[in-house]
Amino acid sequence: MGPLVVNEIISENTNLLLAFFIGIGFGFVLEQAGFSSSRKLAGMFYGYDTVVLKVFFTGAITAMLGLLFFSLFGWVDLNLVYVNETYLTSAILGGVIMGVGFIAGGFCPGTSFCGAAIGKLDAWMFIGGLFIGVFIFAEGFPLWEDLYMANFMGYPRISEFFGLTEGITALFVILAAVAMFWVGEWAEKKFPREEY
Repeated sequence: MGPLVVNEIISENTNLLLAFFIGIGFGFVLEQAGFSSSRKLAGMFYGYDTVVLKVFFTGAITAMLGLLFFSLFGWVDLNLVYVNETYLTSAILGGVIMGVGFIAGGFCPGTSFCGAAIGKLDAWMFIGGLFIGVFIFAEGFPLWEDLYMANFMGYPRISEFFGLTEGITALFVILAAVAMFWVGEWAEKKFPREEY
């Protein structure tokens, strides 16, 4: 759990126990927020329910501010935080494929497991499709390796990409979240879901 083990504030065993309880709490919050409902998740794209968007942004901001303050206190070195490499072409193509699957199926890979955990059959079907897709991708990788590896951009952070400090970047992300919250509220009023 963050810098607690490396600073010898808690033991490795306590760290694992905390991770277990935090994981249970995280799953509970996701389920309560509606992440196990394909209708609620799809509602984000159709505008009638933006709770998922708000929960995602709130989680991202909380994690971002936690890392930023841990860095300021000297508990975390942000230069040691791993950032996935960026291959622009495959990131865009993968985003389109996942977006279409998300809209069509009502789940993303993570939320499908949330739905499956409470016994939703549509979530189990989505997970089956997920594994089929992973298998096809892995077995056919030599066919699209060049496309996958195209436009390598390194390991960029938003702050470095735009030449901003971490604090200013955090401020802009918070402002973007507030704007998205406002847009979400507007969309829910503009496109209410008809109850049958």
